[in-house]
Amino acid sequence: MQKLDIDFCAAGRATPWAGRVLLAAAAFIAADVGVSYQSAREVLAENQARVSQRAPAAPALKVSPQELAAVRETVERIGLPWNELFSALEAAANDRVALAGIEPDPKKGTVTISGDGKDYLAALSYVFNLSRSGFEQVQLVRHEQKANDPNGPVSFAVSASWSPK
Repeated sequence: MQKLDIDFCAAGRATPWAGRVLLAAAAFIAADVGVSYQSAREVLAENQARVSQRAPAAPALKVSPQELAAVRETVERIGLPWNELFSALEAAANDRVALAGIEPDPKKGTVTISGDGKDYLAALSYVFNLSRSGFEQVQLVRHEQKANDPNGPVSFAVSASWSPK
């Protein structure tokens, strides 16, 4: 067996010239990448500043006063507490009257209710029930006998003030 000569403390050899050239090239490339990155960030910041200065506000839509009024009325109608209104109407309901329409007017605080009753007495009793179920100033606005029979069906409309609690 041959003797191996291993010396971990021996003086190092000189590095070859190729290693030094590669190290210099890597340092040059890293410096170039850093400079390019910095200039790209500056260009991006300038472009963002230009875009934010030039960006127009949202274009104003041309809306007619009639359209604006219709939108406001719709929003007011949607904002009504419908559950309370329907609860009050259900409290006044009876089996001799069928409702045909409900038209609230949020500006005036009124509601117009139209329906059909089996007879005139049924319509009057419904008006009375409405006045007891949370409506104020309940008035029978219109009533019409549907047939020539005095005890026949009646079409009616009621106007009432209504303010939700």
